[in-house]
Amino acid sequence: MQYNQFGRTGLQVSKISLGTGTLSKFYGDLDVATGIKAVHQALRKGINYVDTAPYYGQGRSEEILGQALKGVPRQAYYVATKVGRYELDYENMFDYSAKKTRESVEKSLKLLGVDYLDVVQIHDVEFVEDLSVIWNETLPTLEKLRDEGKLKFIGVSAYPMDVLKKVIAGAPGRFDTVLCYCRNTLIDDSLKEYIPFFEENKLAIICASGHGLGLLTNAGPQPWHPCQDQTKLICREASEYCKQQGVELGKLAMYHFVQLDGPVTFLSGMQTEHLVNINLEAFFCGLTVNEQNVMEHLKNNVFTKIINSNWEGVEVQRYWEAMKALKK
Repeated sequence: MQYNQFGRTGLQVSKISLGTGTLSKFYGDLDVATGIKAVHQALRKGINYVDTAPYYGQGRSEEILGQALKGVPRQAYYVATKVGRYELDYENMFDYSAKKTRESVEKSLKLLGVDYLDVVQIHDVEFVEDLSVIWNETLPTLEKLRDEGKLKFIGVSAYPMDVLKKVIAGAPGRFDTVLCYCRNTLIDDSLKEYIPFFEENKLAIICASGHGLGLLTNAGPQPWHPCQDQTKLICREASEYCKQQGVELGKLAMYHFVQLDGPVTFLSGMQTEHLVNINLEAFFCGLTVNEQNVMEHLKNNVFTKIINSNWEGVEVQRYWEAMKALKK
């Protein structure tokens, strides 16, 4: 495993990191024992950075990850969680207040079974109506918790890149990490243009979800996936072609994902030992000649048909329409 300097934090983080949104029912039925084995396999293979969030299974991901980490030496891993996004129902989905932020960190510590969190990230800030709550409540509360020794470093995450840039610019020098997802994939390379800004701000760049939240796999996305139907249709065409050629689209996506210069770590959800092995094989061994040929075919003949390479604004619009309806 390759280890990289994690921004200005002093941490040395594995180039491949483990996302645990998969330790919940977000990605279909979960067998807890299987999920725990996947975490252990990832750690054995040299992965030392594990990411979770209260929103993933409404605490279930943190709970199962806590079970998996029980008995693992604390110095063997870094654990990152989030604050700000919580419930499935729109009315209680987001809360960036100082009170809720403190309660959330305390709960995460208990569920994960740790004395401190290595990184706490402010989750999906694009849903905030007025960003001042981030700068005036969420961030100062995390800084106080850091002073109390309950967390070490502070980050921010979002899907729209411009919002990330705005939040970071509004609090210069106060963030240590930035997490962006689905922005460095076989269908969307928009992360590239923002890397210089993140590096100027000395941030550790966490590049997540090279599989596009399951879109770029043979299994395909979950029903909740927010992208446009035409995008799903073309990605299904790509997965069918891969199946015909005896190739896993997810492996091609992972290989493409980890080639970008700039990010410190590439975060990928892997809910089984088999998926851990496939993703790490793409990193350690690269692609076979057949897999390379299939990937070139998809890049040149299939993905070029996609009209919308991202789904920016789709979820935010849906959220605010639902909130408006609730107030009627």
